[in-house]
Amino acid sequence: MPNPNALLTSFKETSHQISGHGRRRVQILKEALADTEEMTDADYYGQGVIIEEFQNKIAEYLGKESAVFFPSGTMAQQIALRIWCDQKNLHKVAYHPLCHLEIHEEGGLRHLHHIEPILVGAPDRLIDLADVVNLPESVAVLLLELPQREIGGQLPPFETLQDIAHVCRERGIVLHLDGARLFEVLPYYQKTAAEVSALFESVYVSFYKGIGGIAGAILAGPKPFTDQAKIWKRRHGGDLISLYPYILSADYFFHRRVNNMARYYAQAQELAARFNRLQGVWTMPLVPVSNMFHVYIDLPKEQVEAILEQLHRASAIGLTGVLREQGTHSRSFEVSVGDQLGMIPELALRDLFDQFNTLLLDAVRTKESVD
Repeated sequence: MPNPNALLTSFKETSHQISGHGRRRVQILKEALADTEEMTDADYYGQGVIIEEFQNKIAEYLGKESAVFFPSGTMAQQIALRIWCDQKNLHKVAYHPLCHLEIHEEGGLRHLHHIEPILVGAPDRLIDLADVVNLPESVAVLLLELPQREIGGQLPPFETLQDIAHVCRERGIVLHLDGARLFEVLPYYQKTAAEVSALFESVYVSFYKGIGGIAGAILAGPKPFTDQAKIWKRRHGGDLISLYPYILSADYFFHRRVNNMARYYAQAQELAARFNRLQGVWTMPLVPVSNMFHVYIDLPKEQVEAILEQLHRASAIGLTGVLREQGTHSRSFEVSVGDQLGMIPELALRDLFDQFNTLLLDAVRTKESVD
């Protein structure tokens, strides 16, 4: 009987992967704590030097007055939207149909906060200026995700962001940034985090995605907003007695990796070009605008899985452990470049893609002979 987890198993057995910073192991906490003074006092219910210094540091980096550390981005963003909706006395928010709040949070915004989402634009493209100008009804908040993960990490031009921000200000709509991967888009925009964040009243950033910490997020904005966020954090049970393992790892890996984003971005462009030279393979976007992109393969799922498993075992380089269904004709997976790609020797990477192309050509010939 075929093993339904064979692809994931083969991926986990590889020694290197093209995405990320490496497997999530206890070692990353040991590494982050290695240089920390053992007698350093832990934070205590949201207070203490460890948490307060980190919050202030990231607030300054984002160009915001104040910031609050949260154990999860899901908690941070729902709270942000609740605060703005209460302030406006209007419990409607607008966001992309594939927004994280819509497809990954089990309706938390509706069930916990009784906020009605208004889906803006089409699932297969970014929100544009016309979508905002033509909003079908009044909303308290417009949430923009940079980059838009579910469609390959696409980004609007910076000028479009400026135009959208201007329309929101004119109409009294709060503009909130889902910047889970904000650090990763700065090389494309050639802007600082503060310059991008200045267009938004509030900003959320993650410290486990591109940064590679254990978990945790920052929510930043005006001090009255973050004061309210701290109250809501307590209400949500987010004020654990101590959050220092998350904070120390976030701080450590932030300093280690935030200045590497331009390198990850350049490597992503080179890697996408390799994929686009393969038979029946393309990326979205064709030229990445961050360290993230999606790879599409025009073959049935069973064939793609068999090819990837063979590549994993032959090269010990992992491409993906999960395939997404994309209609009836193609399969896709996500690539997010981090430290791991740079650890793979160029010759090994070249051999991997040569073998990949050979297997794809063989699959196409087999299909043609059957047809």
